[in-house]
Amino acid sequence: MVKKFVLVSGGVISSIGKGIIASSTGLLLKTMGLKVTSIKIDPYLNIDAGTMSPLDHGEVFILEDGGEVDLDLGNYERYLDVTLSRANNITTGKIYRDVIERERKGDYLGKTVQVVPHITDAIQDWVERVATIPVDNSGEEPDVCIIELGGTVGDIESAPFVEAMRQLQFRVGHENFALIHVSLVPTIGTVGEQKTKPTQASIRDLRGLGLTPDLIAARCEKTGLEEGIRSKLAMFCHVQPEQVLAVRDCNSVYHVPELLKEQGLIDYLWKRLNIEQTVSISPALKEKGDAMWQKWNQLTSSQERLRDSDAVTIALVGKYTHLQDSYCSYVKALEHASLACHKKLTIKWIEGSDLEPENLIANPTKYNNAWQDLRAAQGIIVPGGFGARGTEGKIAAAQWARENKVPYLGICLGLQLAVVEFARNVCGMTGANSIELDANTETPVVVYMPEISKTHLGGTMRLGLRPTEFQANTENCAIRKLYGGEATVLERHRHRYEVNPDLVGQFEAKGLSFIGKDETGQRMEIVEIADHPYFVGVQYHPEMLTRPLKPSPPFMGLIKAAAGELEKHLASL
Repeated sequence: MVKKFVLVSGGVISSIGKGIIASSTGLLLKTMGLKVTSIKIDPYLNIDAGTMSPLDHGEVFILEDGGEVDLDLGNYERYLDVTLSRANNITTGKIYRDVIERERKGDYLGKTVQVVPHITDAIQDWVERVATIPVDNSGEEPDVCIIELGGTVGDIESAPFVEAMRQLQFRVGHENFALIHVSLVPTIGTVGEQKTKPTQASIRDLRGLGLTPDLIAARCEKTGLEEGIRSKLAMFCHVQPEQVLAVRDCNSVYHVPELLKEQGLIDYLWKRLNIEQTVSISPALKEKGDAMWQKWNQLTSSQERLRDSDAVTIALVGKYTHLQDSYCSYVKALEHASLACHKKLTIKWIEGSDLEPENLIANPTKYNNAWQDLRAAQGIIVPGGFGARGTEGKIAAAQWARENKVPYLGICLGLQLAVVEFARNVCGMTGANSIELDANTETPVVVYMPEISKTHLGGTMRLGLRPTEFQANTENCAIRKLYGGEATVLERHRHRYEVNPDLVGQFEAKGLSFIGKDETGQRMEIVEIADHPYFVGVQYHPEMLTRPLKPSPPFMGLIKAAAGELEKHLASL
């Protein structure tokens, strides 16, 4: 089967938007009836993103098979509505580990193992193998593989991957390989003049490494590219003017696919990759793609029509709020639910430590502003996280939500801290805590899961897609109704700690209901307070399965409750 590869590289600066360009390109090709998969190349030495701080590298995204990967794979899954595996994320650590293991086995027959050809061959073999793995419900091999090369052209650590991609274009053939280079066209000075030199230099470096862009995605400000800039870029970067795409700043990233389509991205790739003659597209997939594009247009147009009177404000109380990419999937889940509810979303970012009493003395302005934002919010979400910093502030947020009937959604750590708060303030367990936060607590409300390693952190948590079973007599619970009344739901997990099962009876006697448990009935998965507009905690990460056209049920519940529309919504289900 003929396989098409589209490589997306970046220049000038990091975090330039390669992931959105890659996802948007994949989406556009899928709307044409093609089956699309994606690969993210991360040049760092880590095996995966599991042990990285969100402040260092953004959110750790969790895949169905338990892979802990770069947040861009979340974008791929959301845009393409596919299910990827840990193999779709290539790192330097994975490649070198595999090559070294083969060398130890003697697979190289005594040869000197080198970056070229052994590392570069391993990269190409990996890409070609993963490109054949089905990622959607069709069970068929993908037609197109989008490859995002992380980092910036010229980085030392990405050199083996650039060389591997140079070789790949000849291995698969010219008409099966295309390159999109994302670069920056900055606006300099008070006169607002756009400069092309950074992009020229970036593409000169790229061509010097043996790769020539087929399309240049020129990132620029909202006004787009000035007259003459497109022609100038084309002349100095060895492309035609129509191969330069002006990717201006948009009000929403969901408009980027439309922006690329308007400038002929699909038409160009269709001809450049000779798709018409080499790929067979079934009428059913073409019809499905047309319907997908129609729904996407409806999504973006409805977003533009939202008014301030449709606003809903959600307070996100976290630990890593200084880098909002740390909560990328939470933001997407809130956005998707808000769009489905026809609400204009406003997120108030609150650092958990700012809510703690000690901060009233250390920084009264931050303390007062944080509490003002929390009290003004129509809904509160406490996301997952690790470590003690800010947890007392998150517990205070859960208490405020419970006592003042403010809609609350606690995820992973957010569930655990809601249970800690309930234990302290409702059950009278004044010293209650999680052993993650206080190893010597006399009342361990949250405990270490017995099967989890205490010596190795990487890849040792309870990870991946796992079932949660609703308990008997929970048919009228809000969260179960939001899931369509299903008896079992499948969601992705990432945690080391769990609610202490020995104390569950005491909590339930006081009104905290554990309505969802794992298949053994011993591990608490979903908690709900019945006498509350919406107080829900989940041990899993529902934000990982949100889609623009299919929002996550717990997030839908939060937005509906915050807007005062939950009861009406549940009655309609």
